Amino acid sequence: MKRSIFLSLFLLTALSLAAQQTKPRVIILATGGTIAGSAAGSTQASYTPGVISIDNIIATVPDLKSVADLKGIQICNISSQNMEPAIWLRLFNVIDSLFSNNLCDGVVITHGTDTMEETAYFLNLTVKHRRPVVLTGSMRPSTSLSADGPFNLFNAVSLAASPQAGGRGVMVTMNDYIFSADDVTKLNTVNTMAFGSPNLGPLGYMRDGKPTFYRESLSKHTFNSEFDIKGLNSLPEVEIILSYAFASNIALKALIDAGVKGVVIAGVGHGNYNRDIAGELEWGYARGVRFVRSTRIVTGGVDMAAEEFDSKYPVSFLKSPQKARILLMLALTKTNRSGEIQRIFEEY
Repeated sequence: MKRSIFLSLFLLTALSLAAQQTKPRVIILATGGTIAGSAAGSTQASYTPGVISIDNIIATVPDLKSVADLKGIQICNISSQNMEPAIWLRLFNVIDSLFSNNLCDGVVITHGTDTMEETAYFLNLTVKHRRPVVLTGSMRPSTSLSADGPFNLFNAVSLAASPQAGGRGVMVTMNDYIFSADDVTKLNTVNTMAFGSPNLGPLGYMRDGKPTFYRESLSKHTFNSEFDIKGLNSLPEVEIILSYAFASNIALKALIDAGVKGVVIAGVGHGNYNRDIAGELEWGYARGVRFVRSTRIVTGGVDMAAEEFDSKYPVSFLKSPQKARILLMLALTKTNRSGEIQRIFEEY
């Protein structure tokens, strides 16, 4: 009888250890933002972002340990309006190394919400792996009476640990929804329901730590992307100019004079711009600057039926100006030919 009890206890212990060892391995890369922010009081709207470490953030969500074998790496601790190309490249290199060396099954990035969609899209075009990368953050600081960061982090880790998440490209999860990096954008400055995909809708949602998907991104991304940035120490300089009623050409001329490699025009309506801006394009093109037409309008995008379409100046379809800028940056690491740039914008 004693031997039987001993064997039962041994088997239970072995099964428990095996279960622990088979938990997905998720690494959190922390960059700061509101999720790492602190305010003087629990109901105070103003706060200081990027002051709390990832270890302290993880400690606020004890249920994470039941979801994954978890580790945190502090990449930086900044408010995301201060994001830099060097941090993007570091994130890419760290994620590529983690996946290439089989050191984890998924990656979560905690990030400020201001530029989260841009970091997510950059990684969506450059991380050439099927394993999931999930970005999350918060609209309220960690000290808030109803902080949204802890549950967003729980959802992000649960999503990165899910076998259903692989091969779907880089994702963002906020407020229980799952978004594709390809089309997610911030739609509200302060509300917890701040993110959406106005043209295509979410990929799915999180409930009880489990994802439900009802669509997928069909644009090229991650494992089938053609962009190879290994070894790059910088990215081509691409800027955005805004079109509006009687806009001047001063900003565009200054950018061309400064030697930028590309300019995205956030046009009015269907990507339109006035004669003052149009008058600078030929001169800039001759100097090697490449232009892409986008729109300041949230939905609809720009296509080749745009007014005064010229194949020398590709259009960005459903991409926002800020995402068109990133895609043009990466396109310019491969080619300076307008036709080839247009092909890239059609496929991504």
